Amino acid sequence: MIATSPRSSDTRQVTVANRSLRVRVQGSGPALLLLNGLTRPLESWEPFVAALGERTVVTFDAPGIGESPEPMMPLSIEKLATVAQSVLDEVGLDRVDVLGISHGGAVAQQFAVTYPARLNRLVLVATSCGVGSAPGNLNALTDLTTESGARAWPEVATALWHSVAVACWSSLPFLGAIDAPTLVICGTEDTVTPPANSRMLAARIRGAALATLPGGHDLQGPDLAASLARVVDNFLDGVL
Repeated sequence: MIATSPRSSDTRQVTVANRSLRVRVQGSGPALLLLNGLTRPLESWEPFVAALGERTVVTFDAPGIGESPEPMMPLSIEKLATVAQSVLDEVGLDRVDVLGISHGGAVAQQFAVTYPARLNRLVLVATSCGVGSAPGNLNALTDLTTESGARAWPEVATALWHSVAVACWSSLPFLGAIDAPTLVICGTEDTVTPPANSRMLAARIRGAALATLPGGHDLQGPDLAASLARVVDNFLDGVL
């Protein structure tokens, strides 16, 4: 069932892993942790969350994004996965479904292999394995980040650090070790992370399903969020 009324929401600044983060918890039902793309603040999830069925949704501004202060040092994908599990500790959730989009998809893959006991189901959207992936159009990515609603480029250093983190990381060595039921989703016209990357992830993660949606990289945007939410709801409910 698609939600049609506003969800109860608690947005606050918390300290996790010795860092101040803005965290939002809203809704009720099975818990879903959302891991965002490059420079995207938690508000960018609003069209997607509004279209979801009844779930407890946890979102946060990654360090250096939105209202979470910039870290003193660059954070690796492994450290960002640790931040994600610390957010779960802070909000009192043990096991959750996890959805990561774009850069957040890399963090989600790392979370899945580092903290398997915290994970129920995994959704990877418009993402790749990092090193070893099929290259995309980085100019298109720049257009998306500057239109995302994030702070206008005091975050440029954070964006650079996050990009370097992915450039120094690869999930290829451990994709076969991911045990959680997994859905990989891509846009058929994605030029930032071409669909070949999603096909590779789905082929290497045991039992993973692959879904495609008409559209480009920004599947969480207002035009495509409802379609993405329907596919995600079906998977998390065990229909897909």
